[in-house]
Amino acid sequence: MADIKLELDKFNNGAFRLYEDGHKQGEMILQISDGKLTVFHTEVSPESEGKGYAKQLLDAMTAYAREHQLKVVPLCPYVHAQFRRHPELYEDIWAKE
Repeated sequence: MADIKLELDKFNNGAFRLYEDGHKQGEMILQISDGKLTVFHTEVSPESEGKGYAKQLLDAMTAYAREHQLKVVPLCPYVHAQFRRHPELYEDIWAKE
């Protein structure tokens, strides 16, 4: 079972990091500022591709955004593609600019 942790520095820069058996297998780099959660990059280690880890990171990020009433700025190509493919799932948190 994968474990996802949000790790932020004092400036609210950081990432959702996904660990499997204590080893980092993926991360979603982000920043939280002024009511917005900006996602810059999502990456899964090559040996872990195809296991749905990027989607698990996306789900964790969107749940966090909803819980904290944040709007998401999807600069990450993966997140942006998911928001565009399934707007009905993300319209409540999508900061369209």
